[in-house]
Amino acid sequence: MNLPEAFKEKMKSLMGESYEGLLDSYDQPESKGIRTNTLKLTPEDLARKLPFETQSVAWCPDGFYIDHEVRPGKNPYYYAGLYYVQEPTAMAAVEVLAPEPGDWVLDLCAAPGGKSTQIGAKLKGQGILVSNELVNSRAGILSTSIERMGMTNVIVTNEFPERLVDSFYQSFDKILVDAPCSGEGMFRKDPGALSDWSLERVSRCVGKQEKILESAHRLLKPGGVLVYSTCTFSPEENEQIIEAFMNQYPYELESIELPGIKDHGRVAWTLNNEKAIEKTLRIMPMNVKGEGHFIAKLIKTDASSDSKNVKQGYSKSRLKKASRTELIDYVDFAKNYLAESFYKEFEDRLYLLGEHLYAIPKGIDLETIANLKLLRTGLHLGTFKKNRFEPSYALGMALKLSEAKNVCDLKEESEAYQYLKGEALNINAKKGWILVGYDGYSLGFGKASEGIIKNHYPKGLRIRKK
Repeated sequence: MNLPEAFKEKMKSLMGESYEGLLDSYDQPESKGIRTNTLKLTPEDLARKLPFETQSVAWCPDGFYIDHEVRPGKNPYYYAGLYYVQEPTAMAAVEVLAPEPGDWVLDLCAAPGGKSTQIGAKLKGQGILVSNELVNSRAGILSTSIERMGMTNVIVTNEFPERLVDSFYQSFDKILVDAPCSGEGMFRKDPGALSDWSLERVSRCVGKQEKILESAHRLLKPGGVLVYSTCTFSPEENEQIIEAFMNQYPYELESIELPGIKDHGRVAWTLNNEKAIEKTLRIMPMNVKGEGHFIAKLIKTDASSDSKNVKQGYSKSRLKKASRTELIDYVDFAKNYLAESFYKEFEDRLYLLGEHLYAIPKGIDLETIANLKLLRTGLHLGTFKKNRFEPSYALGMALKLSEAKNVCDLKEESEAYQYLKGEALNINAKKGWILVGYDGYSLGFGKASEGIIKNHYPKGLRIRKK
């Protein structure tokens, strides 16, 4: 690999005898992995279903290595949301964060969604996950990833981190800052990271990281957990930024130990010989099968050094509580097509956004989020059309086949691909909405009439070929 000379000089001076091992690692094939969506099945069940070989990831019980020749995004199980394609070492940060059901969690730099979907699976539908992404196009990808995984308690925002403070000041039990960085650990995986790298880029990233961490501090509850991670080797973006953050804000580092990872933060790479940096984690590609990461786990010890400057005059939320009259068509749909145990769970949390119906997460105050750019507020149930209700893709993916009254569970892979391409299915079924599945897991909705199931799989997600 043709690495930048400035990068090689920098890493040689930092790493000494270990430098040659790092250099050699860039000539090895990238590591590929998938992570089980435990909202839908266990890792053991997934491994049995997959048509390709897997190898367990030591630090993530739900993760697997796969051969770099495998194309996991072409399998129907991928579209059923049974797994997320994720580089194995990228799974480590959420294992350190350790979200639990009921937690309020913020993923501050969330796209494309690997870590958010990992957090959401650990929450098991309880508590709230706010997944934020500043870049518009990436925020859309994030939202689609969350829908495919069938998650119901996630709010997706498209905001600058500081804009979240008004709505969520000291609200979160746990925050993940997977910070935008110079990407040195991704050179063999992402050619763009290699071509964009420069010493100036490292400095620009440090400035962004400082601002993001300042916002994270204001969003975290006292006693809460902040996990900071990057995919770069740069000390300026890792040891040194954590050292500076701790000097400015009331935090303590907590030791991190993960199976299969032995490298820790380098005290010698700090500016003031900060001994506590040994508690952070480094993932180095010459020592681990995977790419490069840095992870720090910080506990907020005090809130007295911070105060909230309240912004006056929230804009009026476009979301509104749905009236009984407005819900007539939805209630008719729910009673005819959904298990009562499913739709009753959301009946007191139904809100309208124009023609779209959402089941918002428990505990959300609409007034406080009214001034935010929201891409997704809980579970999108569907859309009101003229004299009817049309269920959404997100609802289809959140449902188990047992939670729908009309089901077409496809057994042949060829039929699953036919559906995923957007084609009609020549199958006799009871007239009306059908939840289409493959091998016991939902893929989306269709509508049956006269021996045909008309396809309602979203056009933007349809595949062209296997």
